[in-house]
Amino acid sequence: MRVIGFDPGLRRTGWGVVDVAGSRLSHVANGVCTTDADKSGGDLALRLLRLHGEIERVVLEYRPDQAAVEHTFVNKDAAGTLKLGQARAISLLVPAQHGIPVAEYAPNAVKKAVVGVGHADKVQIQHMLKMLLPGVDLTGPDAADALAVAICHAWAAGTNLRMAKALEAAQ
Repeated sequence: MRVIGFDPGLRRTGWGVVDVAGSRLSHVANGVCTTDADKSGGDLALRLLRLHGEIERVVLEYRPDQAAVEHTFVNKDAAGTLKLGQARAISLLVPAQHGIPVAEYAPNAVKKAVVGVGHADKVQIQHMLKMLLPGVDLTGPDAADALAVAICHAWAAGTNLRMAKALEAAQ
């Protein structure tokens, strides 16, 4: 199974792709989709269009089987929260347009899955990613967070699959 994770943001949306074989993870790629307010004149519609195009390029290049997106709960102001929500919607929309199932995870769930505690900081997440994915070259903190989202989903999806098989066998 190939999983893509997204850490949404209007300026920088991190993405990370992992392959999963049983309990084994392997890094495929990671990066950041950017929307430069200067190049678009600050036009929100153009920035969202660019974000859509960049995420679609990544989805088409890496062909994931499943996608996961991090929930966002708080922001500094209402306008910023609304813009972040619109960028997050693009991260949900593009995989769905390509028939890819999309799951969503709270930041604390992602941190707990990767680090073991729900209030881990970015340095701890990056350290664990380097242990889980030896040789990984992290593009930056946004890409690292996206890889963590992908790993969280890979483990959750594997658990759900094993549970479903066990229930089916018990019937």
